[in-house]
Amino acid sequence: MGTYKTSDFRKGLKVQIDGEPYSMIEMNFVKPGKGNAFYKCKLRNLLRHTTLDRTYKGGDSLESADVEEITAQYLYRQADTFVFMQNETYEQYELSAEQVGDAWKFLKEGMPCSIVLFNENPITMTPPNHVELKVEYCEPGAKGDTATNVTKPVKLETGAEVLAPAFINMGNVIKVDTRSGDYVERVSV
Repeated sequence: MGTYKTSDFRKGLKVQIDGEPYSMIEMNFVKPGKGNAFYKCKLRNLLRHTTLDRTYKGGDSLESADVEEITAQYLYRQADTFVFMQNETYEQYELSAEQVGDAWKFLKEGMPCSIVLFNENPITMTPPNHVELKVEYCEPGAKGDTATNVTKPVKLETGAEVLAPAFINMGNVIKVDTRSGDYVERVSV
């Protein structure tokens, strides 16, 4: 396994600390007036989803994590288990509801997702940044209510609820940002 020196530190780097994989979510280079420079890092444990703050001196190194990122197609949900399949090898991966987190709200059958494997076992998944989903239910917009930024809750085909502009009706297809859960735009079908 390789190592990363402090000069290689950057956001998104996957490293291994005490045998567990971490993702670097924040990295700040600090050069005080006196003394040596140091690196303040915030790391997220990819297995337990906890965060860790660490400070490293220049010249320190961290072991690279044995993680692999693959693209897999979402197949179906069975109770609290989500099943994905890698299209090239037809290998299936099962992730628990805890591993999927709130991303389940935006999963549609056949959707390509990114899955992170640690020692050949799936640990997390990420849906595409934007998804297009059909509006299943919403209250009708009030006539003449055309003031700017008027929103209402809408229920999507996957069960997710997001805030959308008042002009959105049942049956419309809207684009949603999966990272924030925000409405992006109405999609013409």
